[in-house]
This record gives sequence, C-alpha cells and structure tokens, in this order.
Amino acid sequence: MKSLFYQTFTPMLLEEKKKVIVSKDYIYELKYDGVRALLYVSPTSFKIMSRNKKDLTFLFPELREIQNLVCGQVIFDGEIIALKDGKPSFLQLQKRIHVKAVSKNLCLKVPVIFMAFDILYEDRSLVNLFLLERKRKLNKYENSKVFMKAFVYRDGRKLFSNVKKLGLEGIVCKKKNSVYVINTRSSDWVKVKNIQREVFYIGAYSYKEGTPFVSLYLGEEKKKQLYFVGKVSVSKKKVLEKIKKIPKRKKSVFQNFKEKDVIYIQVCCKCMIEFLEKNSSGKLRHSVFVDFV
Repeated sequence: MKSLFYQTFTPMLLEEKKKVIVSKDYIYELKYDGVRALLYVSPTSFKIMSRNKKDLTFLFPELREIQNLVCGQVIFDGEIIALKDGKPSFLQLQKRIHVKAVSKNLCLKVPVIFMAFDILYEDRSLVNLFLLERKRKLNKYENSKVFMKAFVYRDGRKLFSNVKKLGLEGIVCKKKNSVYVINTRSSDWVKVKNIQREVFYIGAYSYKEGTPFVSLYLGEEKKKQLYFVGKVSVSKKKVLEKIKKIPKRKKSVFQNFKEKDVIYIQVCCKCMIEFLEKNSSGKLRHSVFVDFV
C-alpha cells in the first residue's frame, strides 16, 4: 500500500454547531482565521497542500524553514495564518494568497506562521492513534518564527467567552480519543463560530425569474447616509415576494455603490444578518439572512 507521505488527501474536516460542547472528553483550541493546510516535510523535501488538494508551496517560501525541525518524513496538519494587531486576520493573509509570485519584500511585509494542531505521519502513519497521543508526538517539535503549536485549553465555555470579547473567529471542540479520518468530515471535531448579528437596511435586490433565489443589497446608516456593506443570497420564496412589493427607485440609495443590473428600492425595510466580521473597507464576510425586522 502506498505510504501516506506520498498520498494526496483531504484533511479531517469539522462539523459545525452553535453551542460549545461541554465535556471532560474534549479539549478545545482556537479556530484560526487562515488557510487549512497539510505540510509534507523531510530534510530533503517540502510541500504544502490545501484542503482542496492544491499545491500552495510557492506561496509561502519562508515555511521551508520547518525542514530544520524534522529528522525524517513528517506530515503536519494546521492553519497558515497572518497576524494583524496580534490577532489572526484572513484579510491580511489574502495579500499573500492572491498573487502570482511571492517576493522577499512581500514575505517581510506580510509574514505568515504555520499553526500546527496535529501530526499525521512520523516515518509511519499516526492516524489511528488517539488525538492526545498525536498531540504528545507533536509537542516534541519546537516552536520557531514560522512554526507554532496550537495551544490546548480545557475549559471550552471560558475560551469561547474570551473569543467573543476579543472578536476572534471561534473555537474548535475535539474529542480526546478521536482518531484521524482522512477524506472525511467527522463529528469528533466540532467548530463553534463567533457569529455576530446586526440589523441592516435593504437598498436593492436582484433575482433570476422563475427561481426563489434573491440577492439582497445591504446598507448601514452613517451620518444620515446609506453605505453599501455587501449582499446576502436568500432562497426563501416569501422573501422575494415581500421585497418585490416595495416601491422601486431609479437611482442607487447607496453613497458608495452603483450597478446597472440591480433593482433599487425605497429604504423602508430592515433585516437581521449574521456575519463573521467586517473587512477593512466595512464589507461583511460570510453573511447569512436571518429575518426581516
């Protein structure tokens, strides 16, 4: 059978829940806002593979320093992150992942860290070991400028409370005796996101005739003016029916958004939106429609 070190596979994925699992059978980690990656490392070889089986090695050349930490063939599982104001920032990381070539200057300007939370191979497959056994093996590797081991917490409630205060992405609950299942989404690992809720105005919409899908264009009020913050797609027929009844207008109501292929409406309707965060330009990330308010 082909050695795991020479296979391309999808890492063990997480299920999502809205509440923290509180149990002595679990450990807890921060959910890092970065790019999930598998690192295939040996003293003579180095490869970074994304969860979608894409080779990312050329994007993060500084991570090759991790070769100095290993003696044999090793596969690490973790997250590639970039920091802003001391916190993981996907918006910062985007400066590294949407380029065709990576310069030394870019590496210095936007440094990255590989945050390792698991080890799957160490001259032999470790996937059938329990999580805590794999963690013990991972702990043998020293932290460096580009390699950090994810910190393990015992109190999930307290960790999630601190995550909310700090505005971080969320936490991960992991069963202590979980084995590592490749190419699978497992209920043994659960992510709990720090979801934010806010009310926004609806200033426009678009839809395809014959379908219940509608995109709502959202705005927030600043100094009595409406500013576009993003859009959210909804597949509920009743949302489309309600929004089509609102009187239309010819011009955009947004101060910072004009587009031809949308229908602008009078600003008389608000909705509750769940989202992960706002980016540096005030746009919503991972927005989800909750209901009209």
